[in-house]
Amino acid sequence: MIILGLDPALCITGYGVIQVKGSLIALCEAGIIKTSAKDPAPMRLDKIYRGVIKLIEDTKPDCLVLEKIYSHYRHPATSYVLGQARGVICLAAAEKNIPFFEYAATRIKKAIVGKGLASKSQVQRMVAGTLGLKNLPGYMDVTDALALAIAHSYIAKVKI
Repeated sequence: MIILGLDPALCITGYGVIQVKGSLIALCEAGIIKTSAKDPAPMRLDKIYRGVIKLIEDTKPDCLVLEKIYSHYRHPATSYVLGQARGVICLAAAEKNIPFFEYAATRIKKAIVGKGLASKSQVQRMVAGTLGLKNLPGYMDVTDALALAIAHSYIAKVKI
């Protein structure tokens, strides 16, 4: 099974594609879709949308995984912008008929590290170890996307 994890944001959307065969998990591809703050929001959202469509076409995932939105009352605008990026990703998944899953951040951390309040660095080290990476991903957005994909494989008990 091929799983596409995405960590959406308007500036940098991280992605990670893994392949699961039995108990083996292998990294297929990982990276970022980056937009410029100088561009208007519609152009940035279009770039994310087109980037996700291309990822789906290139990697042919069996499913797509996102983190549920967590909105802090002090920063409501952040969740609004994040919702826009998630919206175009959901649209891409629907257009390409890719099943969509979402999990709370604490559920992802618990699946990866064993505790829901794990630090980002703990998650990063576990993702690198699980995938046998010699170097940690350069962007936390990539680590988060890979964590989503790996956690889904554990939570959904993917078996091929």
